[in-house]
Amino acid sequence: MARAARLLDLLQLLRQHRFPVSGQALAAELGISLRTLYRDIATLQAQGAEISGEAGLGYVLKPGFVLPPLMFDQDELDALLLGLSWVAERTDPALQSAARQALAKINAVLPPERRPLPGQAVQLVGPVPLAPESNTLLAQLRQAIRRQQVLEIHYLDLQQIPSRRAIWPLAIGYFEQVRVLVAWCELRQGFRHFRTDRISYCAPSGARYVGTRAQLLQTWRTQEGITRSVATADIF
Repeated sequence: MARAARLLDLLQLLRQHRFPVSGQALAAELGISLRTLYRDIATLQAQGAEISGEAGLGYVLKPGFVLPPLMFDQDELDALLLGLSWVAERTDPALQSAARQALAKINAVLPPERRPLPGQAVQLVGPVPLAPESNTLLAQLRQAIRRQQVLEIHYLDLQQIPSRRAIWPLAIGYFEQVRVLVAWCELRQGFRHFRTDRISYCAPSGARYVGTRAQLLQTWRTQEGITRSVATADIF
């Protein structure tokens, strides 16, 4: 294994542990000697990684450190490029722009031989007609979710019945043809799913909702019987 790849693997192992893990355990997991492990720990510390501990006591990594340059195996790279390409095609202008910038950053740090050539991507995102909605609505919803803001909306349901709601936005689900907002509805006193293309008006009420988004999402998942991982479930 190349040393750069081994250092990344060591970082990943340290990230998986909230409490100090022994050098012996880390060395065994990586298939290296303790002496090599100690040298690798020292190298990461010199690069700026905040690794606490010492030989005989165990090591723990303070969250937030990323070791440049980025290094991905081919499947990881394909997954990243496909996911970012999907976002660049199927979301609102703000996220599309962010996805394209992320793609440019990834291409900038890849070795030339790993860099995908224009028009030669392995995975392609097919065209799908999307339900129309305001270009600013999704960005507004994402901002309200991050800030835990109560929103006032005007909504037209599937029976074409209009209503005015005060909602607590929690997450946005991106489907092939529609986007769906998961929210607590004050009118119905329960969790509801709102198609974003049926929201004709949206504005912050000036209030924050009670509790935390994480707690409300967990309650919603339990009620819906969702058992997928947090990373997957958070998008819907």
